[in-house]
Amino acid sequence: MSQTAARNLGPATALTCRECGQSYDLGPRYACELCFGPLEVSYDHTGVTRERIESGPRNIWRYRGLLPVPSNVIDTPNTEPGFTRLVRADNLAESLGLRSLWVKDDSGNPTHSFKDRVVAVALAAARELGFKVLACPSTGNLANAVAAAAARAGIRSAVFVPSDLESQKIITTAVYGGTFVTVDGNYDDVNRLASELAGEQEDWAFVNVNVRPYYAEGSKTIGYEIAEQLGWRLPDQIVIPIASGSQLTKIDKAFQEFIKLGLVEDRPYKIFGAQATGCSPVSAAFKAGHDVVQPVKPSTIAKSLAIGNPADGPYVLDAVRRTGGAVEDVSDEEVVDSIGLLARTEGIFGETAGGVTLGALRKLLSAGVLDPDAETVFINSGDGLKTLDAVAPVAKPSANIAPTLEAFRKAGLA
Repeated sequence: MSQTAARNLGPATALTCRECGQSYDLGPRYACELCFGPLEVSYDHTGVTRERIESGPRNIWRYRGLLPVPSNVIDTPNTEPGFTRLVRADNLAESLGLRSLWVKDDSGNPTHSFKDRVVAVALAAARELGFKVLACPSTGNLANAVAAAAARAGIRSAVFVPSDLESQKIITTAVYGGTFVTVDGNYDDVNRLASELAGEQEDWAFVNVNVRPYYAEGSKTIGYEIAEQLGWRLPDQIVIPIASGSQLTKIDKAFQEFIKLGLVEDRPYKIFGAQATGCSPVSAAFKAGHDVVQPVKPSTIAKSLAIGNPADGPYVLDAVRRTGGAVEDVSDEEVVDSIGLLARTEGIFGETAGGVTLGALRKLLSAGVLDPDAETVFINSGDGLKTLDAVAPVAKPSANIAPTLEAFRKAGLA
């Protein structure tokens, strides 16, 4: 595949190194040749207005003028994720002592996690770049999204996951067909294998490896939607889960782009990151005042966040510190308790990543770091049906009775 062939990637103009600023033509690149820093998509966002966005489809393609995708992306088969609910969580807010709280509930996406967003953008870019196979290493949700998107597009998928993944995520990947491989090792082992394969399989687009600059941009759509759904304004503070860290940095990028384009008022906002204590290298670095994130071996029920060497870790620290936020981590017990609290108060069954995020919010609030009077948003990035094992020990029937009125009365349930 040519690195310099003309590409129809909409407003995208180049790939730029985050570290040294070196610019490259659009193509299947992901690392700077000079300093090995990660590459970021640069744009010409001329002509983007609120009216143009609002006239678009009720999915992420309403923001196609802000994404590295072909101008005709809405005409090609894709899963069309996005425009998920922003739920006003008054019951939860009251229980926590918050004035205003919203849940961005991404469990409503086609495969029930935010990963459908990034995969949709990656697929659109990969096809334009000439790739024939959609592939990924994954902790589960990405595997679901890649397998589904490839099936929808009529192309082959190749997915690699740790063998100890939740059974729900294994089943909901295998059902779509394609090549599906479980690997004895953790996510970092799987990711290393995928990076080696990406160097050999030239027509395979590993969405979070060799087309990562395009893939990562899909997370911006969460930030765009939050601002639009709030009536074209930014929240005061937002709590975001951290796996690779890309979701957090891209939501921040979305807010900054909207400010630059005059689509929202330029006002301060704070970004907070959430990790599970069993995989909390970014939280540890933040609390220690470090700029470098020390890799760890994950050990947590929040497997979708179990990335011990997060690629965007240093950039998370930059965004959090620049906005006056923080990074917090919570135990597995706190994760399970927070999943239950969200379900009981708002009728939203979040996966373990959602439990991590709400758990971190509660901990930050208790410590006086979050402002209880500020408008707050937190991300529920996936569906609790994918992580049933985490809550199975505590989610049980109130009683088991005979089918009689007498038995019901004796159980004391009235």
